[in-house]
Amino acid sequence: MNILFVTSTRIGDAVLSTCLLSHLVAEYSNARFTVACGPLPAPLFAAVPEVERVIPLNKQRFSGHWISLWADVMSTRWDLIVDLRASVLAWTLWAKSRKTLRSSDEGETIHRVVELNKFFNLTSTQGPKLWLPEASMAKAASNIPEGNPVIGLGVTANWLPKIWPAQNFADVVERLTSADGLLPSARVAVFGADEERALAKPVLDRLAEQQRIDLVGQNDLLAVAACLSICDLFIGNDSGLMHMAAAVQTPTIGLFGPSPALRYGPWGDHCAAVESSESYAELVGAPDFDHRANLNLMQGVSVEAVEQAAHDLCAKIARAENG
Repeated sequence: MNILFVTSTRIGDAVLSTCLLSHLVAEYSNARFTVACGPLPAPLFAAVPEVERVIPLNKQRFSGHWISLWADVMSTRWDLIVDLRASVLAWTLWAKSRKTLRSSDEGETIHRVVELNKFFNLTSTQGPKLWLPEASMAKAASNIPEGNPVIGLGVTANWLPKIWPAQNFADVVERLTSADGLLPSARVAVFGADEERALAKPVLDRLAEQQRIDLVGQNDLLAVAACLSICDLFIGNDSGLMHMAAAVQTPTIGLFGPSPALRYGPWGDHCAAVESSESYAELVGAPDFDHRANLNLMQGVSVEAVEQAAHDLCAKIARAENG
């Protein structure tokens, strides 16, 4: 059985789509999967044992990437095509069955994971999942040796207005790792892409050498996911890293201002979202709002609110574990 799964270019959206992929993998145990996605999240899908092939969609002028993809897969007789990009591709290929998702108005009022589950009429909600090879876990263990607990920080994002100020990250870490804090003497792993080092540097500079684990520029996405999986807590902006942390079941706190937590908050009972005192609608609906201005819109997320969310989340998880 051949299944073509077409998903997102962005890491975060691609991670959320794994809720459907994991369902399909369980539902069709004898299937051979081909995944088409953006080049950034491609390594995450290559780790899925049932995925035979991953085709990175490198964006081309005049939508040439879709033509290239069509040429690549048109000779296969597909049993099922799942297209989460709502392209015309599925309707131009031979397939026994095809499902294409077009977000409705309701989609903006429910979480993306809920929308994807409803797309397949799943009665039991399936959450995102990442597959972590042994080699990636071994690399993570070398990056984060055994020792004191670890707080992971996602201090960057793909849009400057939704990045919590570096000073705030440093302040909340200081509170959480103090002698009377939630995780006394915890180490701090700072994540980010190599080109984001300037954004991460103020946080790294505030951390003591024995406390700091600098993972900025770690370009092996599976190793990053594995590192996230061994963190005891993750705090980060709305980003692909945040969704990756949630998908590997790390207690995750997502920070939200000019992006909707209702739609894109970290998914799961082990997650929480801290929203700005100014709502998403107020921030992006302001008369002077300009998404190109790159003005920080996260001032309404207080250090105190994030610290409290960390305490509340960890207490909630402990209660669940103790029955």
